[in-house]
Amino acid sequence: MKTLKNLLMTMAFSLLMTGMAFATARVQVIHNSADAAASSVDVWLNDILLLDNFAFRTASPFVDAPSGVEFTISIKGPDSTNPDNPIWSNTYTLEDGETYILIANGIVSPTGYDPAEPFDIFVYPMGREEASNSNNTDVLVFHGSTDAPTVDVKEIGAGAGTIVDNLMYGDYAGYLELPNADYILDIRNESGEESVVSYSAPLETLGLEGNALVTVASGFLMPENNSNGASFGLWVALPTGGELVELPVFEAGTARVQVIHNSADLAAETVDVWLNDQLLLDDFQFRTASPFVDAPTGINLRINIKGPDSMNPDDPIWTSDYVLEDGETYVLIANGIVSASGYEPVKPFDIYVYPMGREEATNMDNTDVLVFHGSTDAPTVDVVETGLGAGIIVNDLMYSDFAGYLELETDDYRLAITDETGQNTVVTYDAPLEMLGLNGAAITVVASGFLAPANNSDGPAFGLWVALPSGGEMVPLSEFLGVSEVLNDEMFQTYPNPASTELNIQYSVNENADVAIKLYDMLGSKVYEMNVGSQSNLLYDKTIDLSGLEQGMYFLNVIAGESKLTKKIQVVN
Repeated sequence: MKTLKNLLMTMAFSLLMTGMAFATARVQVIHNSADAAASSVDVWLNDILLLDNFAFRTASPFVDAPSGVEFTISIKGPDSTNPDNPIWSNTYTLEDGETYILIANGIVSPTGYDPAEPFDIFVYPMGREEASNSNNTDVLVFHGSTDAPTVDVKEIGAGAGTIVDNLMYGDYAGYLELPNADYILDIRNESGEESVVSYSAPLETLGLEGNALVTVASGFLMPENNSNGASFGLWVALPTGGELVELPVFEAGTARVQVIHNSADLAAETVDVWLNDQLLLDDFQFRTASPFVDAPTGINLRINIKGPDSMNPDDPIWTSDYVLEDGETYVLIANGIVSASGYEPVKPFDIYVYPMGREEATNMDNTDVLVFHGSTDAPTVDVVETGLGAGIIVNDLMYSDFAGYLELETDDYRLAITDETGQNTVVTYDAPLEMLGLNGAAITVVASGFLAPANNSDGPAFGLWVALPSGGEMVPLSEFLGVSEVLNDEMFQTYPNPASTELNIQYSVNENADVAIKLYDMLGSKVYEMNVGSQSNLLYDKTIDLSGLEQGMYFLNVIAGESKLTKKIQVVN
C-alpha cells in the first residue's frame, strides 16, 4: 500500500509531467468523527486513495499537497476501490506555502445520535508544525464533541486562568503559545463558573518543548444518547501523526488547611476570604480560626482577601497563589498591616504558611504547640518556661516566624516572654494545658496585637492567643500576676464541682487586699464578676449564682491585689 507521502509525490509528478506548474502547501488530516459508521474510512483526493482505512482518533503526518489547483476530497467506507458515491465530499483550493489542519468531524448516520451535527471537514489555514518559540509548546484547540455545549477552558495548575473563552462546536481557538510546563485544563460551562471535568496536560513531562500540537474535544458527553459511542475526552494530535494521545483526567488530591486571622489592623478586623471564585470564609473576624478543612491539591489556588460582605473576589485588598501538596496539613496565618498609615512599623499584610501542621498531638499524653510571632511592633523574643523550670523553649523568634511544634507533656505551664537576650522579661502568661483538657491536642499559639497600641491606631493590646484545631474564637492566655503571697493556695476550695445552680467558694486572705471573683468561659469571655471589696487575714466563704449559664467548662479566678488563684469549674444542667 502506498503511503500518503508517496501518493502525493505521484500526483505531483503527474502534474509536472503534463507541464503544469506545481506549488505546495502543508497538510495534516485528523479523524475525529465519533460516529460508529465512520470509525474507519477511506479518504480520496480526486481519484487517488489518500488515506486507506483511516481510523477514528488518528492523524496523518504533515505532508506536501498541491496548491493553486482545485481538488475534491471524498469520504467513503473502508476498503473502497473508487471515490464514487461517497459518504461526504467537498472541493478545496490550497494557498501556496500555507499550512493546513483538516479535522474530519460530525455525524454521518441518519439516526442514533443527538444532536446529529452533520459530518464536515473543518479547516484551519494557519497551522504550525513546530512552536513559534522553541521554549514554548504551541497548542491549537478544536471543539469536536457534537453533544458538548459551548465551553471555557481554564488552566488551574499553573494559574494561567481562562485560556479559551466561549468555544463552540466546530470552532478553533487560535494557537496558545504556552511556556513548556505541566498544566491542568479545567473544562467549564460557558459562564466559566461550573467545572465539568479537568485534564492533565503534562507538556514538560512529555518533552514537548518546541512542538506544535492540536488538542481536540472528542467523543460524547452522553454516550447513551449517541449509540453508546466513545466517551468525551481531550485528545492530542502530534505533528508526526499516528494515534491521538489521550489526556488523563485530573483528580485532585486533598490537603488539610486551617486559616487563622491575626491581622490587628482595624481596616482588616473583618474580612472575606475567597478561594479562586468561591467564598471560603465570610465575615472572618480578627482572632478567630477556621476548623481544619479539606482543600484540593496539585492545582493553583488563588486566595483573595476582601472587605466584609463582598460579592466577588475582584479588586482584593491582597491576593496570592498557592499549590498545596497531597496529604499535607497546613496552618495559614493572616497577619500584618493593610492600611497606608496609622501603624508603626508597617509590616505588610501576608498569609504565612506552615506546611507541616497537625490536628492532634503525635503522643496522646502530650500537647503539641506551634508558636507564631505575629505582633508587628514586638521585637525578636525568647519564650522561657518558668513554672516547671523547663527553661528556654523558643529561641530568637522574629516577627512572622514559626517555631516548629513543641511536644509538651500536658501540664500547666508559665511562659515568660523575654527579649532576645533572655534576661529581660516583657510579660508572663499562664498556659494551663492540663486545666484546659488539651492532652492529645495540637494547638497554635500566636503573639497577637501591639506592644504600643498608642502608636498603632489604638489597636488591640499584645497577648498570647490560642487557636484550637476545631476553630472558632481564639482563647487568650491569662497574664500571670505573680506568685500568690496574699491568697492561701491550700485553703482555696470550690464545691460542688460539677455544679448546676450554685457554686460555693472558700478562700483565705493573708493580708489586706481588694478581692474580686470572676468566671470566664473557655473562649476567655467573662460571664460573671463579683467585686468583694477589701478583706484580710480571714477564711471567707462566697456563693455565686450559676443559673443561666450554658453547660460546659469555665475558669474561676479569685484575685486579691496582684495575686490570682484559678480553678476549672464544670457547669451541668
